[in-house]
Amino acid sequence: MIRSSPSSAMTSMSPSSVYRQVKVKKDYLSYKARGRSRKKMTPRYITIHSTQNWKSGADALRHSKALKNGALGRLSWHYTVDEDLAVQHLPTNERGNHADFDGPGNRYSIGIEMCENPGNSRSRTLERTAKLAAWLCVKYDLPVSRVVPHYKWPRRGKNPPNKNCPHFLLSNGRPGSKWQGFLKAVDVYRRSMLGR
Repeated sequence: MIRSSPSSAMTSMSPSSVYRQVKVKKDYLSYKARGRSRKKMTPRYITIHSTQNWKSGADALRHSKALKNGALGRLSWHYTVDEDLAVQHLPTNERGNHADFDGPGNRYSIGIEMCENPGNSRSRTLERTAKLAAWLCVKYDLPVSRVVPHYKWPRRGKNPPNKNCPHFLLSNGRPGSKWQGFLKAVDVYRRSMLGR
């Protein structure tokens, strides 16, 4: 799953070095963009998604462009991650529209989308996403149990209400061993930043 599974005996890393490894590029939506809620948020969760966009070239920068030009309507999230970088679209203290309409997934969680375009390395994308989620856990003092799949947030009026997302980390549409493996990687990176 993750290219080089992090060892639980990993050496200590500073949060700033992990952030540099993630290679975050800030490319915020304009303040007046349709996808900007302009509503403040104190993050309590980190929600992991998969783009389910298999078009050639649909990498993090292309998703950023689609968000900025309004091609995705009112949808918005905080980061899009591919094998090479993570693009940040919103400040992490502002609500996005990525999980469950006006439910707690949008009101209290940072949304991270993972790219699935052809040629994008899933293992490198997962590794970068695990590091980003761990860095956010440290920044906001969140336990790894607050890193959740989109599946966690039911969507009113949808059938089924819980989305099979991120589909490649779920087992039969639900969190299982693959999801637990991802959380283990997040926890190893988080502990390395905390010196544990």
